[in-house]
Amino acid sequence: MRKTNFVNLTKGLLFASTLSFCFTACSKNDKEGKSQIQIALTDDPGDYKAVYIDVQEINVNYSDSDDNGWQSLPGVKKGIYNLLTLVNDKDTVLADAAIASGTLKEIRLVLGDDNWVVTNSGDSIRMQTPSGQSSGIKLKINMPVSEGILYKLLLDFDVAKSVHEAGTAGKYVLNPVIRTILEAQGGSVKGVVLPAVVPSAVMLINGTDTVASTYTGAGGAYLLKGIDAGTYSLHVVSTDSTLAPAAIEGVSVTTGQVTVADTITLPDAR
Repeated sequence: MRKTNFVNLTKGLLFASTLSFCFTACSKNDKEGKSQIQIALTDDPGDYKAVYIDVQEINVNYSDSDDNGWQSLPGVKKGIYNLLTLVNDKDTVLADAAIASGTLKEIRLVLGDDNWVVTNSGDSIRMQTPSGQSSGIKLKINMPVSEGILYKLLLDFDVAKSVHEAGTAGKYVLNPVIRTILEAQGGSVKGVVLPAVVPSAVMLINGTDTVASTYTGAGGAYLLKGIDAGTYSLHVVSTDSTLAPAAIEGVSVTTGQVTVADTITLPDAR
């Protein structure tokens, strides 16, 4: 978890403008009732110099139908990925997006045609993909995702089981075998800061380190996600210099849960 010095961060946060306040408020309204998910790609190694896959799209499905209910995930990082650089616990994030809370039934990984294998002899060969996978590779999840929680879905691509030599003609077939692992990334803290006329900087502190920070949005609401389980102090500094800072001690965070902090009303500093 990235940590920042509390004093330096506070100075930087106080440069907020009315524009940033409006943007934050709109963003928070758009994400109400949603979870956040990061989809990452990793690999179990295979006996090749390189294996490239062409990621084009990721879809999610909350229904029990394989044919209906698919929704496109925004912000997917399309491109060619060499799976063999993603071994030994390395991964790369394919998407980081807000999704509806509820039971996530399936995801679908859609690949393009630019999939290649580089053999140990140095030959680069385009891999064929079975026609049945033209609509994408469907992966069962069937796990709940809760509002306000950050999740990471790891796609563990097994190269050894996914890449096959077809006969003796030097052709290769890509038939992906992927294991999915969905985990909550810590817990979250949400609450309200008053008065809500101007934005306030909200910081979660462990000792002298700031482990997470954000601005209040509409109605003074805030949400901090991806926090390691533990106990923290919550500090609030308004962009209005006539309001004094305030803090709450002993804010407890539990993995997979949202902690609702007491409403903070900032006192007059004059």
